Amino acid sequence: MTSQQEPIPSDPLSEERAQWAGDSVRMTADAMEQVIQGKRRVIELVLAAYLAGGHVLLEDVPGTGKTALARTLARVIQGSSSRIQFTPDLLPGDVTGVTVYDQRQGVFEFHAGPVFANVVLADEINRASPKTQSALLEVMEERQVTVDGTTHAVGTPFLVIATQNPVEQAGTYRLPEAQLDRFMVKTSIGYPDEAAMHRILQQRATPADVRPVMSTGTLLQLQQFASEVFVSSLIVDYITRLVDATRRAVEVRLGASVRGAIALKRLAAAWALVQGRAFVVPDDVRSLATAVLAHRLVLEPEAEFEGVTAEQIVGRILLDTAEPQENGTA
Repeated sequence: MTSQQEPIPSDPLSEERAQWAGDSVRMTADAMEQVIQGKRRVIELVLAAYLAGGHVLLEDVPGTGKTALARTLARVIQGSSSRIQFTPDLLPGDVTGVTVYDQRQGVFEFHAGPVFANVVLADEINRASPKTQSALLEVMEERQVTVDGTTHAVGTPFLVIATQNPVEQAGTYRLPEAQLDRFMVKTSIGYPDEAAMHRILQQRATPADVRPVMSTGTLLQLQQFASEVFVSSLIVDYITRLVDATRRAVEVRLGASVRGAIALKRLAAAWALVQGRAFVVPDDVRSLATAVLAHRLVLEPEAEFEGVTAEQIVGRILLDTAEPQENGTA
């Protein structure tokens, strides 16, 4: 029986309800893993970001399954998907849509762009001009676009999965800090290990072959569950100390923002739900901190010249920052 056929518990958020949610996410991840072999952590991270209402930036070389990941996700939740290939000549209207005058009716009509989908793949986002990149800022934050003074809601659920190639820099535009801050998570799929590669070469599964296991309505319900996960004051204090430490690090010119702190809290709550828990524990925060905070840091030029990375700084901060002594249920 698929998850959309199972009854949704009607009682307030409880361990039973959290376990039901965890089982639903596990079934979804199992279905996606038929196509995205050997990348369970990445699949669950993307699903957690979706439940937390965030967006994902994948920095990866070509051919690792980024497009397949987005299409498979849309397939398993019975949602719509679109792919936008970002190029230097792409215009903002190519992303959001345009208003066209209908001569027969004598009125202006809005023609929605590819951003109107449940899962939007913004492929090689750093190849478009800053003006076109900025077309995503409003929709990523507010789930709406404004064209010719008229606001249009893109609907829910809504997720942007953007990709950028870290190898080829010719003809690219570095994403500004304000846009990087809009992404809840930055991660990579990476190459599969030998066993996964063997399965990939033998399989014939494509996103179109995967059976839907969840409806968009169920996903919206899970998003509501994620917002009800208990986050103790100890966890909030832990997140606060981690974020503050990024601002005090000597190699950092600009530390994590308030949006980054909120993103870490929301993602930790969604991650707990993915694990079938109704409360956040310190390990949730530790396992997600690098993916949430590292891409928000702006390093000093001297540190970059010496080869220091934001991931190394966050890793050091995690080692130096004491964890709460009690779990999330305290």
